[in-house]
Amino acid sequence: MAESPALSDRNLEATTNISLKREPACFAFLSGRSISPPLPIDSLNLDLASADYFQGRASLWTTLEIRSTVNNEHAIAILGFDEAFLRPFARALVEAATTRSAYRMTIAPDGNSGRCRVVEYVTGPGRVVSELVLQPFDNVVSISASGPNQADDSLFQLPRTDSFLRAFAKMAFTADQALRGLLDDMARLARRKAS
Repeated sequence: MAESPALSDRNLEATTNISLKREPACFAFLSGRSISPPLPIDSLNLDLASADYFQGRASLWTTLEIRSTVNNEHAIAILGFDEAFLRPFARALVEAATTRSAYRMTIAPDGNSGRCRVVEYVTGPGRVVSELVLQPFDNVVSISASGPNQADDSLFQLPRTDSFLRAFAKMAFTADQALRGLLDDMARLARRKAS
């Protein structure tokens, strides 16, 4: 049987959904410059926004989305990032939550192209993020962003409970495997096309 030239659907939205309804209350759009008033987060998920080639290599763009009963469960992207961001972000979240120490995560631009690797959608349509600050509190971890020549903006909160951290680590692992598989499939198709 010949290999299919199509990529299989990874459906990250369905496989990475985490409900926060039984967790401590968490909110998004906390910055004074937010494009929306604060929203309670009832669930979050990852969504594959694009799969393309950038400067000759396969590239993925994923979004972290929230849903709230306040806006009838419509998905709202709060972070967008490339394929290299999810692993270090999951590690930073777990470390900040378990050690109760603030974690400053510097996001270096892509060395080859200088393209942005992480953007936030809380204060506008895709502001470049050069650093995330994860600050743990009693029940939540606050996520703030800073960009070039910009002050910190509080973006959203995530629960600091054991159950959430386990669910988030599982979600990150599952998504990372799916994204790595998609990158491999894209590279395979590119090699086939080139031959």
